[in-house]
Amino acid sequence: MKYDKSYIRSKLNLVINKLMNLDVIDNDKITGCFKRDMGITEWDWPQGVGLYGLLKTMQYDESEEYKEFLIKWYKDNIEFGLPARNINTTAPLLTLTELNETLKNKEFEELMIDWANWLINDLPKTKEGGFQHVTSSVTGDRNKITLNDSEMWIDTLFMTVLFLNKMGNKYKNEVWINEGIHQVLMHIKYLYDTKTGLFYHGWSFNEYNNFGGIFWCRGNSWFTLGILDYLEMFDGNLNEGVKTIIVDTYKAQVRALKELQSESGLWHTVLDDADSYEEVSGSAAIAAGILKGIRYGYLDESYEECAMKAIEAIIDNIDEDGTVSNVSIGTGMGMNAEHYKNILIAPMAYGQSLTILALVEALNYAE
Repeated sequence: MKYDKSYIRSKLNLVINKLMNLDVIDNDKITGCFKRDMGITEWDWPQGVGLYGLLKTMQYDESEEYKEFLIKWYKDNIEFGLPARNINTTAPLLTLTELNETLKNKEFEELMIDWANWLINDLPKTKEGGFQHVTSSVTGDRNKITLNDSEMWIDTLFMTVLFLNKMGNKYKNEVWINEGIHQVLMHIKYLYDTKTGLFYHGWSFNEYNNFGGIFWCRGNSWFTLGILDYLEMFDGNLNEGVKTIIVDTYKAQVRALKELQSESGLWHTVLDDADSYEEVSGSAAIAAGILKGIRYGYLDESYEECAMKAIEAIIDNIDEDGTVSNVSIGTGMGMNAEHYKNILIAPMAYGQSLTILALVEALNYAE
């Protein structure tokens, strides 16, 4: 590793500062982007992942440096009015579950409980009870949704299942816990490819296929990163048979990812297509997930070189003002590799945040 710990920390501080002051860029210049996709103020998944990065930084530092920022963010959004409920607008609640453990804010608590029950009782389901990947409207109207009928996407595990599982373990609610387990196993069943060890972007119960059969970088990274946080929430209480299936799937995926890492240290946006561009947000989540796997003992130290090579490449993509470059914008389901290759690149809240998570893990590993 050519960078020492103090240098990593300096880059981390830059990226955090930029996240907290990330402006909405001109939507007219980026076809397909809406206000919710950029900046830090909106209540949606890019911001939800961003808040999670701030939370993990505070936990690493054992400080409350960003606590007031987070509290104000939630209060401002609730006062303004929350958008339509869906898979992606659930994401900000993951950070709130941990933040409110010390706040004990009744309004926050009632919102989270009501939302967890909504996931169980009202979120549209696919066949076999999968969480249908309902998203915010493609029109940009925050009060409308896109149903994505009978579709499961790998993103759901991070955006929604982590929150539901956190709530289930917090309240010892077996309904919530068991539904989370069901969703994890459903997504492995239908999105995991046993031949490669990688995950497809999605599954359709209408067509009974994996759409274009593409191994998308950021899609895979949601599992690499999120599944270890999922396991950690059980504090050793997850059924060992279920845990073994999940851990073995994670380890097989990481073995495949290691083989597909580019010379630069990043991963291609279509993982097995070297002609597709290298993408930083997915690479950051993969690096964080691998380092966490080493730290928890799921992976041996033969993966260190892979992970730290990625950290070096990620740092090389941090601009002087802390902007993380080469991040792909929000990516809908695609029927071929060209769809993913043509996704545009722009500064995104989740690009900042996944970089934060990667750098925090690099600091953890350095200790």
